[in-house]
Amino acid sequence: MTEKPLGINLSHHFLLAMPSLKDDHFNGSVVYLAEHSSRGALGVIINRTMNLTIGEVFDKISLTSNDRELSSRLVMQGGPVQTDRGFVLHAPKGKWTSTMKTGGDIYLTSSKDILEACASGDGPEKMILALGCSSWDAGQLEDEIARNAWLTVKASSEIVFDVPLEERFFRAYGALGTSKLSFLSPDAGHA
Repeated sequence: MTEKPLGINLSHHFLLAMPSLKDDHFNGSVVYLAEHSSRGALGVIINRTMNLTIGEVFDKISLTSNDRELSSRLVMQGGPVQTDRGFVLHAPKGKWTSTMKTGGDIYLTSSKDILEACASGDGPEKMILALGCSSWDAGQLEDEIARNAWLTVKASSEIVFDVPLEERFFRAYGALGTSKLSFLSPDAGHA
């Protein structure tokens, strides 16, 4: 079986949930899309937290950290898939077992060694820890975009790491050149 060529690569883009997306996992979410290929897509929700801190995750995996600020940060609810697995979005790159360059200056690591480095103070300067991820099979994301479930915009590390959680959706939407959410329509338009 030959792979179907991908029309557009949306790696290192944000997916903004549209009003037509009737899925409680994604309502109002911003997904950082780490990988998009003809085989499917993988991303992490960056604006929805869990009732769990990074310090509590460290405790569960027998790590200790003296960094109170890091330990008090909330963990992101990365998506409905692999909810028992950690995914770390970070900058800059480090020497960890399972790291993927996503585009721009953001990396995704899913191995425990990055958490060990963070706990000991040797982790990346900027990072988000998420439990779970968002994934789509081949053609599934493209179909959802065609049905007006998602709006796409080029990602920026500033929005991922520096913008307060409650502002991420609006800042990502503003990257389209408008700040009026009233333009969001639940109906898809096709010429």
